[in-house]
Formats: sequence, structure tokens, C-alpha cells
Amino acid sequence: MLVLQCSCLLPPPNIASSVLPRRFYCVPPFPTAKYSPHCYTSMKISPAMLRIAGSQKTNAQSLEREIGDDGYGDKEEEFASPSEFRGREEGKNYDKDPEFAEILGSCLEDPQKARSKMDDRLKKKRNKILHTKTGSGTPMKVTFNKFDFSNSYIWFEFYNAPLEKDISLICNTIRSWHIIGRLGGCNAMNMQLSQSPMDKRPSYDAIQGANVNPTTFYNIGDLEIQDNLARVWVDIGTTEPLILDVLINALTQISSDYIGIKQLVFGGSQFENWKENLAEDAGYSVHKI
Repeated sequence: MLVLQCSCLLPPPNIASSVLPRRFYCVPPFPTAKYSPHCYTSMKISPAMLRIAGSQKTNAQSLEREIGDDGYGDKEEEFASPSEFRGREEGKNYDKDPEFAEILGSCLEDPQKARSKMDDRLKKKRNKILHTKTGSGTPMKVTFNKFDFSNSYIWFEFYNAPLEKDISLICNTIRSWHIIGRLGGCNAMNMQLSQSPMDKRPSYDAIQGANVNPTTFYNIGDLEIQDNLARVWVDIGTTEPLILDVLINALTQISSDYIGIKQLVFGGSQFENWKENLAEDAGYSVHKI
């Protein structure tokens, strides 16, 4: 029996067999030939095989670096900056209104599209943005009934019983009117700018303004309300019609825009069905001016 020993070389597990030359395989020349099981001991690697294995290792390392740079393989870089979490928390404000967030996102890419979306948004929600007037379209009636500048009531008649916000608005208006009058802001004797022609640059004479007789709002009472009626006592002191014009102009605008005032009466000790000495639990209230 012919025993044939060959120092064959089998390919390493990580190298494809297609790149190995035929001389590395052991093929017995005869069918009855036997070969030694120690054919791995004399294994030799050519320089070409080393170059192939090195290139594969280099490609694997470069692939790992690319994955790390993209942020998929490096967990420390993904959670390194706490500012990312702050940015996400700030972005949650848009969760309540995703439509507005979409409009902001399209401003840079397509400004015309963002503008059209904003116009549609205003049309849909204009009832929540633009509030209709709650006052009255009928002009407020103003009458005088033996009005005394030093001791008189000013009466208000509303179309409906005023709400808390309406009472606050009326009180603030009367309080502001009293402060301006007390500081002498409503002095008809010193109307230099309103009486001068406006076709040229206005001028003001400080000496003339200082020598005018002052007008001072002396005193005012609290605002009393009974259902849809109200009154306030005033002591203006000097006869100054301008101070009444200022109040009438302000109440006219309030009646038109906020709370309808049916009529405003200057003077008189009684008005309509006003009741004296009425308890607070019977629809009567007093509000500080």
C-alpha cells in the first residue's frame, strides 16, 4: 500500500476559499491513497494572504468609526449634553397647539404657505381673538336737573344691572376724573393749544399758564348702586363746565363699547325709584372711589 504524505494547507476560517491557489488543497493521486492527518503542522501563509486579511481588518475598523460618529454606537455621546434635554422640554410647549408649530416650521421653507395658514387660523378663531362690543349702540342721554357744582349727585341709569367688571370700570373712570380735576387739569381758562391755529408750530406761554386762576376738584363721595341705578356725590367747587365735558366724553365711550348707559343726569336729590337707607342684601352696594 502506498502511503502518501502531503504537507497540505487548509485555509483559515476567516478567509474565503476562492482567493487561495489550488496548490493549498490535498488531492490524493490514487483512490486507494491515504494521507496523514498531520497535514496542518506544516502550514504556511503567503504575503498575498496577509495583505487580504489586513485590508479586511482595516475596513471593519473604519466601519466601526463611522457608526460611532453617527451616534448609534456611542451611548456616552448620546447622553453627554444636558442641553438636549432642555431643548426637548421647551419644545413641549408646542404640543398644546401643533397647528401653530407647523406654521412656524414652514416659515423658512415656504413663507407664502405659512402666511396663508396663519390667515386661515385667524378666520377660524377670530371670535376668540376679536371680542364684540358689549355696550349699547343707542347714544347715552345727558340731562341736567338743578345741578350745583358744590353739592350735587350725578345719577347713572344702566340698561342692565352692572357686573363686577363693569362696576370696576366705572369706579376707575370716576377716580381718574377726580384726580385730574383735583390737580387742575380741567381749567378752561388755560386752553392755549386748543385755541391756537394748528397750521403752524404750536407755542406755549408758561407765564400765562401760571397766572391763570386754578380750578380744583374739592371732594367726591363713593359710588352707590341699586340694581341698574347708581349715583355719586361731588363737590367740584368752582363752576367749570370743562370738567363735566371730560366725564361725559369718557362715559359716552364706555356706554358704546363696554356697558350700556341709558342716561346720565346731573343734579337732583331723587331719581326714578331710588330708595334711601336700603340694606346691602337688598341689591344695594357701596364702592370706594
